[in-house]
Amino acid sequence: MIAGVTGVLTHRSPEAIVIQTESGVAYALTVPLGVFERLPVTGTTIALHTELVVREDGWMLFGFDTPAERSVFQQLLHATGFGPRLAIAVLSSLGPSRTVRSIRDGDIAALSTVSGIGKKKAERLILELRDRFADTEIDSAPVTRGAAAAVRGLEGLGYTAAAAEEAVRISLEEDPAADTAGVMRRALQHLTSSHGGRR
Repeated sequence: MIAGVTGVLTHRSPEAIVIQTESGVAYALTVPLGVFERLPVTGTTIALHTELVVREDGWMLFGFDTPAERSVFQQLLHATGFGPRLAIAVLSSLGPSRTVRSIRDGDIAALSTVSGIGKKKAERLILELRDRFADTEIDSAPVTRGAAAAVRGLEGLGYTAAAAEEAVRISLEEDPAADTAGVMRRALQHLTSSHGGRR
């Protein structure tokens, strides 16, 4: 099993990234949108936690910057009708923390915003995985009321939940005392500079 890859980032695109290791082996990985947006420029040495998915039509390697996000991905694969592509779509759209909260809280509406998941599939996902996520804690989502409002505002502007939550988290780290408007302003600056995250 390939549990992690460390090397130089030689190619990056939303479809796949390539990491060249010191041994000379280059690995192509698929990563969630949030991970992609946090990647440094090509030529930088990076390390990702990975999950190898073996299927009849080939092997696919998926990369994550935290063990917690990889764990959420692994749990999603246990759900009926969920392959790795759909699991990545969930993480790209909602991010790991909101994915866990949505399943644990039975938030069908949030899960149904993911392309490929309708109401029935969302209900089945909650039924099958709610207990698995009962004790899962991922400390990456905004928790204050102002932060939550800022995330909703950014989503209303077309940004994905994962991108919005990450930008708000960074904004709060820069100015923990900022009000909702201030948080949104800083988050928008970050999103604009990163040129990503829109649906």
